[in-house]
Amino acid sequence: MFRRDAIDDVRGFTLVEILVVIVIIAIGAALAVATIERDERGVAAREARRFAGALEYAATRAQARAETLGVSAEGRVVRFWRRDDETGRWSPVADDDTLLARTLPESFEAAPFTYAGQRVPPNAIVPLKASGRNEPFTFIVASPAYRVALAADPLNRVAINGPTPNVR
Repeated sequence: MFRRDAIDDVRGFTLVEILVVIVIIAIGAALAVATIERDERGVAAREARRFAGALEYAATRAQARAETLGVSAEGRVVRFWRRDDETGRWSPVADDDTLLARTLPESFEAAPFTYAGQRVPPNAIVPLKASGRNEPFTFIVASPAYRVALAADPLNRVAINGPTPNVR
């Protein structure tokens, strides 16, 4: 027959211990998924705010330094430019961290939409004049799911419209 002390030597986990371990693993997995999974709407809003701030800063800098700056957006890259008064040629701004070229997150793109009420090509450089009297312009930041319009007025204020669902 069975010996009583042989049964006492058998060790294992109780049901409560196993359930506690499963709950801890589930909480850890939920946190990992929440941090890894991107909130595309939130990313669109954040990128739009960052771009709008850079646009307002560039317009203010153009006035303060009496220089003509420009901005372009093609694909995932937003770039600020400085125009040489003598040659009229544009060169990328390299002396200001805020205005360095910026690559948008994966699956996001930006493009100029309008300037002075007219549609503009995707590779256009929108000027920010030293006088501060700029024409109204609009840029679009979009992902497959969301779209944000950044509209600048003649006083260099940038309004953010969106994010709104991207209609195909």
